Amino acid sequence: MKILKPMMVIAMAVTFYSCKKTMQAELTPVAVSTQQFTKSASALTASASTENFETGTKTSYTAADVTLTTGIWNLNDALLGNTAADVKTGTQSARVRNSGKLTMKFDLSTGASTVTIAHAKYSADAATTWQLWYSINSGATYVQSGATVSTASTTLATATFTLNISGNIRLEIRKTDGTANRINFDNIVINSFGSGGGGGTAKKFLFDAKHAETAGNADWVIDEDNSIPQRTPTPLQSTITSSTPETYWTGAISSWGIALAKQGHTVETLPATGILTYGNISNAQDLSNYNVLVVDEPNILFTAVEKTAIINFVNNGGGLFMISDHTMSDRNNDGFDSPAIWNDLMTNNGIANNPFGFSIDLTNIVQLTGNVLTGNSTNPILHGTQGNVTQLDFHNGATLTLNATANATVQGLIWETGVAQNNLNVMSASCTYGQGRVYVVTDSSPMDDGTGAAGNTLFNGWTTYSHIPLFMNASLWLAKLQ
Repeated sequence: MKILKPMMVIAMAVTFYSCKKTMQAELTPVAVSTQQFTKSASALTASASTENFETGTKTSYTAADVTLTTGIWNLNDALLGNTAADVKTGTQSARVRNSGKLTMKFDLSTGASTVTIAHAKYSADAATTWQLWYSINSGATYVQSGATVSTASTTLATATFTLNISGNIRLEIRKTDGTANRINFDNIVINSFGSGGGGGTAKKFLFDAKHAETAGNADWVIDEDNSIPQRTPTPLQSTITSSTPETYWTGAISSWGIALAKQGHTVETLPATGILTYGNISNAQDLSNYNVLVVDEPNILFTAVEKTAIINFVNNGGGLFMISDHTMSDRNNDGFDSPAIWNDLMTNNGIANNPFGFSIDLTNIVQLTGNVLTGNSTNPILHGTQGNVTQLDFHNGATLTLNATANATVQGLIWETGVAQNNLNVMSASCTYGQGRVYVVTDSSPMDDGTGAAGNTLFNGWTTYSHIPLFMNASLWLAKLQ
């Protein structure tokens, strides 16, 4: 069910009850998986880039660039060790001390599905810790991948990181404990996106939190630490397993984020401080780095630049998941609610009038419907890999009016109960635009999982009726996986 609107609290208080999140105490990230390392020629495939440090010379810890097999790396407080005490396969490996780093000075254009790194402590030195970081904007900013790794053995083991990132990427290995204890790294294998680990089907989803999605009693984010959504959900996504509960993250749509992560997809949040752009390589969260943009009940108008970014993103192959609410649902009292904001995007964008072929009606309905599109048992959203859709439950949502003249691909999927399946009274629809896809639903109730920030009144709609199949199918359809 839906987050209660302020004007409806008294009227609905007798009907619903609040479901608060029970926070997990001292969530400890699961260590990155390690296994005994044995060198194998079969690992050096055409779909992988491997750095084994067998070329190049660097005998000083002073920071400097060195040309290796894969390209130029910067070794800071690090050298190429070839002594008997250096743990390695072949003739040499990288040796790092203090807070040293191994940094790629070039991008791999093929992305990365998984990265494996052989590591061992040097000689009789004590155990040490390190992390893998990656950049998708040529080193302007970096994001940590996985959890911190502890190295305590003088025998090489491998740490495996799952990234599932397409496009340009570069890596940086950081020694994190700051001690003089040394560590050896060897045989870094970067499997291209689309090879190994299911990379070809792993997609990136960006959940918008820039447009007041947490205003008032709203909580439309996958994770909010201290009530402030950040780019990377915590605990880290790499620590999620098949049994991880949705309460691992804090947000009314955390169930959705966790469900995507369990299928191997990457989810991020565009925070309030982020920038919504398309084609801006200086922006680490530019839409060109993602497959699907999810915007759940925006409460701030999109700027002209943002409108252009969204429409061009879809036109060039991206997926847009649009969620509206009912009329008069202005949570931040700025004069615009989500129906007005979405309609403004579609009618005042400077590119195309009604590019997606629908408008959001200024209506407010409460109903459970089973009026699902008939005669199309193969529709990937209604009958996809995540199950069949039979019902949709609205607790104060709007409706849609379709316009096939504006976009011939627009298709109603679910209607109000008892009405004809035509262009009116639509509750959920889809379309294509250019090379991309759009899915819209006009109530935020069904994806509410009933948990979120303290003080918000929330209700579970996610696990009711056939909402999970509907929204997971839609997510995968937008990502072009079905």
